[in-house]
Order: sequence, then structure tokens, then C-alpha cells
Amino acid sequence: MDAALAILLSALAMTAIVGVRYLISSGGFALATRIKHPGLYRGLERQMKRELGWSLASAAIYGVPAGIVAWGWQQHGWTRIYTDIGDYPLWYLPVSLFAYLLIHDTWFYWTHRWMHRPRWFRIAHAVHHDSRPPTAWAAMSFHPVEAITGAVVIPALVFLVPIHVAVLGLVLTIMTVMGVGNHMGWEMFPRALVHGPAGRWLITATHHQQHHAAYRGNYGLYFRFWDKACGTDLGLGRFDVADRGERPAP
Repeated sequence: MDAALAILLSALAMTAIVGVRYLISSGGFALATRIKHPGLYRGLERQMKRELGWSLASAAIYGVPAGIVAWGWQQHGWTRIYTDIGDYPLWYLPVSLFAYLLIHDTWFYWTHRWMHRPRWFRIAHAVHHDSRPPTAWAAMSFHPVEAITGAVVIPALVFLVPIHVAVLGLVLTIMTVMGVGNHMGWEMFPRALVHGPAGRWLITATHHQQHHAAYRGNYGLYFRFWDKACGTDLGLGRFDVADRGERPAP
């Protein structure tokens, strides 16, 4: 009973952390949007309330496995998260960061592509694409089925791939910033990066905008590798015309 209560409290704490992280990050980018592009979200108030509701539900789904993992790590050392920077060579820090991002990106690409199959699009992914155009509040606006696919990957990885706790925090920060930034309706990165050599391999808001416009293709999260390898890279999108009409067929 004590263990069950501890796990429950850990899950509730992680749910609160994920929820607050979402509110701070999405709220911060929404404020930046209001300052930099006044009126961009005008008329989308009802949509943003819906995005907020789905996202907070997703926060609870993300919080449960995260809370279980946090409890297991602290109480039993179940995971391969380490705190002593001397446990592995220093060169392993960036290697582990890239490994987590690459594996996460691979999982995201294939589950996201699967979610665009007509049956699963209707069941789950349509919730996310009901945001037309997406806003800074839409990054976690998922149906519970889709939220589960996103909630399990990082908790699973910490049992398999060693990672320093600070690097894990960086992974989660990058995941949050890219998830919110890619949906806010404008590009936060400089044109030289987006249209330069790095932009040919990195996903930014300009690239993900094309996914929300065309629905087919541009399925990745961080990198364009899988889209290029599988012939689903649609190139960069445009922000000058907002898509507020009917959804294309998935």
C-alpha cells in the first residue's frame, strides 16, 4: 500500500510538472506571438480553449509513466539515469543527447505516419489537425490514444540507454521548445538557418507548417532524415496564408 501511494503521488507530481511546463512554454510562445505578430491568433479563441483542454489531458497521460519511472529511479535505481558526471566519459554526454533525439525522432516519424492512416486519423489524430491553423497552444493537443504513443518513448529509453540527469533535462527541454515552436504559426529561427545547409536536415516551424497544410508528408519531429529517406519530405511551407478551411483527406 505504501508503494502504491508513493507511485500515485509521483505520478500526480509529474503530471503537475508536465502541465505547468506546457502552460509556461506555450504561454510564453503565445505571448511572443502577440508581441511579434499581433492579431495572428485573432478569431481562434475557441480553438485555443480546445487545444488547452486536450493538452492538459495529455499532460496527465504523460505524467503517469514519467511518475512511475521517477519513483523506480529514486527508490530502486531501476533506470540507467546517472547523476555522477564521472560515470561515463565526457564525450558520451553529447552522444547520449543525439542518441535520444534520433531514437525519439524515429519513433515519432513512424507513429505519426501511422496516425495518418485513414482509420487511425479518424480515431485519434484528427484531434490534433482540428487546429487550423495550429497555435502555440496546440503542441500537446492530442487524443488520448495519440498521447499514449508519445508518453512512453522517453520513459522506455531511460531503461535502455544511459543518460546523465542534466542531459535528460536538456532532451525534455528541446522536445518542449521544438514541439511548441513548430506549431505557433511563424518561424523563430533565422532565415539563414532555415534555408541554409542546417535547415535541409532540421525541422523547424516552416517545415512543419507544410505538414499541417498538406497533411501528407513532413512527419518528423527534429530531423528530416526519415522524410527524405522515405520520400515524404514536402519541403518548406508558407505562413502567408492561414489554413482555416476544411481538412484535406488524410
